[in-house]
Amino acid sequence: MTRHFIAGDLARRLSLDGHEVKLQPLCEHEKAKCSFDGMIEKTTDWKHELSWVGKDGLIIFDDIGFGKIQDELRVQGFQVFGGSEGAEKLEIDREYGQKIFKEHGLQTVPLFNFSTPQKALSFLEKNPGRWVIKQNDHISKDITYIGYQETGDDVISVLENYACDPLICNCAITLHKYVEGIEIGVGRYFNGNDWVGPIEINLEHKRFFPGDLGPMTSEMGTLAWYSDDEEVLFEKILKPLTQFLRTTNFRGDFEINCMANKDGLFPIEATTRFGTPIIHLQQEIHQSSWAEFLLAVARGESFDLDWKRGFGVVILLAVPPFPYTTSIHRAEHTYNNISIYLNQLSVEEKKHFYFEDVTYDADKKRYRISGDDGYVGYVASVAETVLEAQKKVYDIAKKIIIPKVMYRNDIGTAFIEGQYQQLKDWGYLK
Repeated sequence: MTRHFIAGDLARRLSLDGHEVKLQPLCEHEKAKCSFDGMIEKTTDWKHELSWVGKDGLIIFDDIGFGKIQDELRVQGFQVFGGSEGAEKLEIDREYGQKIFKEHGLQTVPLFNFSTPQKALSFLEKNPGRWVIKQNDHISKDITYIGYQETGDDVISVLENYACDPLICNCAITLHKYVEGIEIGVGRYFNGNDWVGPIEINLEHKRFFPGDLGPMTSEMGTLAWYSDDEEVLFEKILKPLTQFLRTTNFRGDFEINCMANKDGLFPIEATTRFGTPIIHLQQEIHQSSWAEFLLAVARGESFDLDWKRGFGVVILLAVPPFPYTTSIHRAEHTYNNISIYLNQLSVEEKKHFYFEDVTYDADKKRYRISGDDGYVGYVASVAETVLEAQKKVYDIAKKIIIPKVMYRNDIGTAFIEGQYQQLKDWGYLK
């Protein structure tokens, strides 16, 4: 089951590997529901398919909001990969997440939920300072704003704008205290009882333009790698939450993003689902069977994962109206139905391109953009060094013809030019 096709391409590849797969789009917009048409068998009623999948098959949810359903299916004896109601609340409710982090010994910063921008404004009048505006979902990133003024005047100005906008004035807002440092994530799979596979360390690139300029996006790309060492990030951030994940019967991919500085690691958000675009990069890193791995996690079993060492880079290829993809900011004109040309890619290079809002027209033998959000696809690769991984990815991206395409050409560069040494000096990387 998918809402935003986070793992749509994983489902496609499982089908190509010979597995029987049915994809259920749960998105609201009809154009978006067409994604992956012509590439994988789809269904419109997943409940009707329960007898088909059976108790020995695997049900995969790739997004939040289905935790209660997943818990119920597990009670009924189905093998379910995804989240759980208790664990996904960490992502759905940021204030609750900070409470749980603090209870389990993690360093936290002040964070508060408000039902409207106006209520957040009233709070800032009494609590001036440098704050970050966010929301409690992972879709409305175009509302995010990171304050620069120590007085908080710029954050107040943004919230005043939101409070006067009829499309935003009733939206819930989260404020968390700004933390200086480097944002870094640590993730690992969890099977309901224990951690499975190696530790993942990642650096997301959320700004729209190279050099970390422009508005915030869902994500323009990621640098990541796996480790089987006793990493400090895992010991300090994920391991303390082991019992919490057991109690909530979480069975999926779990990750926490932190701000790192000389004073410590400060968790700012949890991802209790497949992350995007990291799921595509993980497919470059994993060498074991994905079907066997996901089924083991769903069953609560251990798994000896075979994986590639080195650094991985994944980039998003987007078209307008991205990054303004929500109903709040979406432009009227979109690029739905525009063709995507992969004819310059070799068979091997095509393996590194991962679809998102794309449909295959068998009659015309062409791929085309579907949906109105502008997420077209991703290019990912792994190499011994960051520079080599970058070259592989960008050499492929240059050969993909998508009218009006946009992507960042510096994913991983900041890590090479200083972030790695800084994180190492602080004691967070070896």
